[in-house]
Amino acid sequence: QVQLVESGGGLVQAGGSLRLSCAASGNILRLNAMGWYRQAPGKQRELVAAITSGGRTNYADSVKGRFTISRDNAKNTVSLQMNSLKPEDTAVYYCNAAVNTGSIADYYTANFWGQGTQVTVSS
Repeated sequence: QVQLVESGGGLVQAGGSLRLSCAASGNILRLNAMGWYRQAPGKQRELVAAITSGGRTNYADSVKGRFTISRDNAKNTVSLQMNSLKPEDTAVYYCNAAVNTGSIADYYTANFWGQGTQVTVSS
């Protein structure tokens, strides 16, 4: 099994910054794309940012220029630096990873989620 553990959420004033981190552990043969999603009350979960194993990134239009996603393949971690935060960024943020798991001779790719971390931006 694979576990994703997030950290770094909290309460911040508008214009402030937070850094989220996510560490993957368990039966990991290969970490493929990793990403951050968020879900605000009454809304659907949406992609915030994603990064491939090679480092290519993709951002939601609403966070471009403010958020930066990065990963450390040696440590199996992904981070999200969030600057110039706005009240509309308030949500539970979830880490996601596509992982090759199982055995080397018979592996499969599965999607895993973290438990979520609350980010609240006050106006």
